[in-house]
Amino acid sequence: MYLLEGRVVSLASDDEQIDFLVVGGGAVGLLSAFLLAKEGLRIALVERQGTGEEASWAGGGIVSPLYPWRYSSAVTALAHWSQDFYPLLAEQLLAETGVDPEVHVTGLYWLDLDDEAEALAWAWREGRPLRAVGIDEVHGAVPGLGAGFSRAIYMAGVANVRNPRLTRALREALLRMPNVTLREHCPVQGFVQEAGRVVGVRTADEELRAERVVVAAGAWSGELLAGLGIELPVEPVKGQMILYKCAEDFLPSMVLAKGRYAIPRKDGHILVGSTLEHAGFDKRPTESALDSLKASAVELLPALADAEVVKHWAGLRPGSPEGIPYIGEVPAHPGLWLNCGHYRNGLVLAPASCRLLADLMLGREPIIDPSPYAPAGRLG
Repeated sequence: MYLLEGRVVSLASDDEQIDFLVVGGGAVGLLSAFLLAKEGLRIALVERQGTGEEASWAGGGIVSPLYPWRYSSAVTALAHWSQDFYPLLAEQLLAETGVDPEVHVTGLYWLDLDDEAEALAWAWREGRPLRAVGIDEVHGAVPGLGAGFSRAIYMAGVANVRNPRLTRALREALLRMPNVTLREHCPVQGFVQEAGRVVGVRTADEELRAERVVVAAGAWSGELLAGLGIELPVEPVKGQMILYKCAEDFLPSMVLAKGRYAIPRKDGHILVGSTLEHAGFDKRPTESALDSLKASAVELLPALADAEVVKHWAGLRPGSPEGIPYIGEVPAHPGLWLNCGHYRNGLVLAPASCRLLADLMLGREPIIDPSPYAPAGRLG
């Protein structure tokens, strides 16, 4: 191990050939590296900043798409697999690292939906435990809920994961693995190609070579691939959130109305989000968004009017068409693989996406049909 800008970094010996190199240290990149390293492969991960400092840190961590019935079957398949796997992943990471990702099962109430009938029909088709409930039942379960709502549906078993702790646990797990190289604050400037194959990446200081390269760089994936002439329709979509600190039992369940949600952490922190803004790579928080989020918070939970905002921040989601990620090899560039473009559902879909990637890279039977996510035919 060595120290880089205050961070302890595990480094395989320089004479070892890297099997797979992962570009991007968010939840998707970290988990991709973790699952591949578990197979005994020699893995390198490079991240332009510190790991887990972008969208993976900024999100709310609900282990469900906000409106799962509004997505395609491709997103649903990944979401269902991930939801079932998350508790096992959290237990494994806690046992290996001592860092608890805090998968917190609270259930989720959707309030005053315009498409409630469609939601219930979707749940029946998919076998998900979503049901209509009386508003009095909601007020009994969530005493702090505002009075302005009349209808609700509820799904038991929906969890949230404390995403900064998830990425911290994954980072710690990688540091403990002797077959993993982790390089932070190491921006990739381009790709190395030989004989028609992608065989590595270029940084400011060196070339890093590997048998295969995986791009999992979130909102920055499109810019990175543009250097190869690849048009990846992934763009940054800004989201802002605020955080309150309340009593641990203040909010027993997640609630969502008018596109805004409140998420309880186990220690009483309450996250309220989120905005949806097309502002390029500008992730500065704004006063207008703060005012809007506060208004939503008070509408959902009136007692928050007297609570202090502990923190206000913004992050950049990797926006993509229909929110369907790109998972697989790029046909025109052998050796180059993608695991990116998860839009609003990176944390939700990460376990299934990374397992599917590993299955494809290792030639195993995939957990689900990989064709909807294949880059072939979807890139410009």
